[in-house]
Amino acid sequence: MKFHSNSFADGEPIPEAFAFGVADQATHVTFGPNQNPHFAWNDLPGGTESLALIGHDRDVPTRPDDVNQEGREVPPDLPRGEFFHWVLIDLPPSAGEILPGAFANGVIERGKDVSNLPLGSRQGVNDYTGWFAGDEDMEGVYRGYDGPCPPWNDSLVHHYVFTLYALDTKGLELDDDFTGEDVRQAVEGHVLESASLTGTYALNPRLA
Repeated sequence: MKFHSNSFADGEPIPEAFAFGVADQATHVTFGPNQNPHFAWNDLPGGTESLALIGHDRDVPTRPDDVNQEGREVPPDLPRGEFFHWVLIDLPPSAGEILPGAFANGVIERGKDVSNLPLGSRQGVNDYTGWFAGDEDMEGVYRGYDGPCPPWNDSLVHHYVFTLYALDTKGLELDDDFTGEDVRQAVEGHVLESASLTGTYALNPRLA
């Protein structure tokens, strides 16, 4: 099973075109182009009926004390968790690729409409839903792809892992508000093979 992207190389930085947040001298961060990256696959295992794609940040601070605070930096030894940026299921194997910007193009405040998706696929809820909870300007249900926007004062470069699963089932029986963890549980026992790509991103000027 082969999995690649024309948008970034494995282990290399993700371009700003695919970021939710980009650096800004005046405000530290502002909205980015937020396009979904390109991905392509081939040589899938026999019996593949559908594909699922999960994209997550593996370096998310587990405490918000220092996050985006002037004069402070998120320490490198702080325990880290996950943040789901994209949960996509029921992809037809024959499609061969996902085009850049086909599923997301720009930041949509309060979340985008995902009722009419390319390739007959379905997109789940990403973790910006929780991040913006209580924010009167941004609160909403965020579905589909919303790209990187790590803390602008984090001492670590963040790693974004995109994993493609080849499944032996035509679709996953999940309700409309499914999450990344829901998909991980649903694919258990159905994964014929998987492959991952990792891109990096940082907003701290010291790491640029």
